[in-house]
Amino acid sequence: MALHRKPTDNSTIRSGHLDRLAWILDSAIRIPGTRYRIGIDGVIGLLPGFGDLIGALLSSYIVAAAAQLGVPNVVLIRMALNIAVESIVGAVPILGDIFDFVWKANRRNVELLNRYREEPGSATASSRLVVITVTALLVLLLIALGLIVYWILGALLQAIRN
Repeated sequence: MALHRKPTDNSTIRSGHLDRLAWILDSAIRIPGTRYRIGIDGVIGLLPGFGDLIGALLSSYIVAAAAQLGVPNVVLIRMALNIAVESIVGAVPILGDIFDFVWKANRRNVELLNRYREEPGSATASSRLVVITVTALLVLLLIALGLIVYWILGALLQAIRN
C-alpha cells in the first residue's frame, strides 16, 4: 500500500525559493581565479564533528518542501540518499570535504524536484531504479560483511583450538 500525501498549494512553496536555497547551499561562493563555485553547505562541512550534520539538516528543507508538494516517496527517498551520500562521504577528512564541494546534493535535489514537476513518470521511474539499486548494493554489502565476520570468527576459533 503506497502512502500518498495531499499536495499543498504550489504558491506556498515556490520553485524559485528552493532554487535560491540550493544555490546558497551549493554554489554561492566563487573561488577566486576560477569559474568554480562552492556553497555554505561545503564550508559548514569543514567544521569537524557537526559540520556535515548541520549541512544535512539545512539540506533536509528541500526534501521537506518536496514532501509538502506531494512528491512520491520513492523520489523523496532518492533525495534523502543524495543528502546521505554527501554527509557520509563528506565526513571523511579532506577527501570528503572535496567531495562535498563537488557532489552538490541540494542542486541535484532541486533538479530532481523540477524534473518531477515536468515529467512525473520519468522522475519517479528513475528514482525507483536508483533506490532499488542502492538497496540491492547495501544488502550485498551486508551479506559480504556477514561472510567476512563469519570467516574471521571461524579462523579465530580454529586458532584457539590449535
